[in-house]
Formats: sequence, structure tokens, C-alpha cells
Amino acid sequence: MSFVSNGRHGNVGFFCLIHFESVHYNTEPTFIRIFKLKPKFMNQINRRNWLRSAGLSSGMLFLGGIDSIASNATKITIDNEGPILLNANENPYSPSDRMQQLITNNFDLTCRYPFRILSDLVVDIAEKEGVSKDHIVITGGSTEGLHAAGLIYGMHGGEIIAADPTFQSLLKYAENHGAKIHRVPLNESLEHDLEAMAAKINKRTSLIFICNPNNPTGTIVNASALKDFCKSHDQQAVIFSDEAYYDFITEADYPSMTDLVKQGRNVIVSKTFSKVYGLAGLRVGYLIAKPEIASKLKASVMANTNVFAIKAAQEALKDDEFYKFSIAKNMEAKKMIYKTLDDLGLKYIPSHSNFVFFESGRPVSELNSSMRAENIIIGRPFPPFNHWARISTGTTDDMQQFDIALKKVML
Repeated sequence: MSFVSNGRHGNVGFFCLIHFESVHYNTEPTFIRIFKLKPKFMNQINRRNWLRSAGLSSGMLFLGGIDSIASNATKITIDNEGPILLNANENPYSPSDRMQQLITNNFDLTCRYPFRILSDLVVDIAEKEGVSKDHIVITGGSTEGLHAAGLIYGMHGGEIIAADPTFQSLLKYAENHGAKIHRVPLNESLEHDLEAMAAKINKRTSLIFICNPNNPTGTIVNASALKDFCKSHDQQAVIFSDEAYYDFITEADYPSMTDLVKQGRNVIVSKTFSKVYGLAGLRVGYLIAKPEIASKLKASVMANTNVFAIKAAQEALKDDEFYKFSIAKNMEAKKMIYKTLDDLGLKYIPSHSNFVFFESGRPVSELNSSMRAENIIIGRPFPPFNHWARISTGTTDDMQQFDIALKKVML
């Protein structure tokens, strides 16, 4: 992490430049953003108001989320002249005004530990998911929940089965703690091959990881087949269903595996506020599991979350307007990506997520460099699909620029 500031007087104002590099597995670096405080605003604030406004923005930076707090333009503006970020599956739209106001209003809580207000969020999530409070484990983004599960089921030589490629966070963390990972190739439709995964189960199998919708392919598992798989094998190993992108599924009435948790099955479901709710920078997610499993997971949670994330998550659950807006804009962006790929005659997988996986016909590393030259950052390579690229959805303007850039580098 680097920090550079430049303070001036008069009509120039004050700005700071901050650059972060990710230290987590399977995450992308955060690129530079410039915050500029307008002189008029600087003249109007006292120290306390500074902490409430600019200080809040700085606090969010160090919590890892810059774009999540795009402030009122009359006070703070954000210069987004850096590259267009289509690489990390983020929600490109900042939370609603009411969400931003709520975060600001709760700045005084930063001197208190978050456990005092955490129980309120647990109650809200439990009600949403239709389970009792002892089924819920709040985590610092769903990544922390993945790490907790990787630690518990990966220690002492536990064996974990997963598709390949898929989201690596749990798997890498488990490997670091002695787990053996059985990676099972996706089928011809780039979906989980449940039959092949079942064939890998042995007496040392501790966990079966299913990212659904899958990252990076955006595919889902047939609903009835997945339920049958879980019911058939949850006594042999715990089934972990990562549902980070569940809200974007376009198949009507597609079930969450939370239904199986309610039946007392050995199933863990992870969910996040990072995607459809647009709170990636605040780091809050949760796990759902039967109480015996949930208590073990809770004991392995390390970082927890923070007061801003807790308050924001509570408000997000109530903000149906922003939820629907995010879903609609994501669908709009995907259609724009499909149109671009159709124009170029490129094969792609219809997506149940906020990204699209397509066959570029050239090494992704080369395409990445070409697109970077056009000021657009796309997803990294996902071996063994080294000629396929993952494009996250962006704003309408982002998608228009993507269309121009991809056609330029591909034609």
C-alpha cells in the first residue's frame, strides 16, 4: 500500500492518492482513485465535520472500499479517470443515498467494538433466510467464511473436492493448512460434473465445495441434481454451497441450498453483501449452517466485520429499490456484452452472475495486455481455460467503451 498526499491553500484544494495491492488469493488489485475536496467545502467544515465526511471516506479506504462510498457531489467528488475495472465482479454502482447517509450518521460508533450491534444484523439475516439465529455466522465478506471452512475441514490432512476452474479462496486457504484438494474438470457445458465429483469421495473427504453460480464460468448446477447430490453425500462429507452470485440467477424459482440446512443436512451456504448490494469495500457476508456446524465456523472466524458494514448490511436488506436497480442494470450490461460478442462471432456462456465468460481465441494474458492499452482491465487467466476471458459487468458507459475496445483489439 502506498499513500501520497498533496495539500495546497487557496483555490486549489486538497487531494490524496492511495494505491492498494490485494494480499488475498484470487482477488484483483485495487487501482488508483483520487479524492479531491473542494475549497468551498474545506472552508465550511470544522474538525468534527471533517471526521464525519472526509474522515469517513479515508476510513472506508482503509477498510478496502473506495467506490462503495461515492459521496454527494457538492461535498466530495471522485475522479474516476483511471482504467475501467471489469476484472473483479464488483457492483459498479455505489450504494444509494440513504445508505451513504446512514453510514455517515453512524460514524460516532467507530469508537465502539462491533459486537454490541452485531446481534441485530444476525436477527435480520435469520429472518430473511427463515432460520434461527444460531444458524447464522457473520463474516468479513464471504471470503472470511470460506477461509474459516477451509481451515476447519482442511486441517489434519482433510481432503476437499471441487470443480476446476472455480473460485479458489477456500481451496488455497485449506491447502495452506495441510488439505489435499481434488480438482474435478467441468463438463462440456462448463458446469460442475457432479457424477465425477461423487466418484472422488473417499473416507478422508471432509468437504465438497460447490460455487453456484460458478466463478469464472457463470454456470449453475441443475437444481434437482444438486439437491439429490447433497442429500446423497452429506453424510460422507459436508457440502459447501457458495452462493455469492445467487441473486443474479435468471432461472425462475431456483432454490438456495439453505432449504437443505433447514432440514438439518450437513450443508453450509455462504452469501455476501459484496455483489448485488454493492458493499464489497465494507466486507460483510455470512454463513448459514445447522447450529452444530455454525458454532465451529464461528469459533474460526478471525477478522469479523465492522460497525459501518453491520449498519449498511441492515439497511441493504431493507433497500429493495437499490436491489432491483442492481439486478436490472446487471442484466442490461450483460445484454450489451452479449451483443458485442455476437458481433465478433465469439462463443460465450449465458451467465447467471455479474460477469460473462467467453472464448477469445487467443491467450488471455495477451488479450489482457491489449485491453489494458485501451484503458480497460479484464479478468485474469483461469487455467486450463487460458483462451477464455471473464468480463465483469459495468455501467452503461463502461460497456460502451468495452464494445469499442474489444472490437478494436480483436478485428
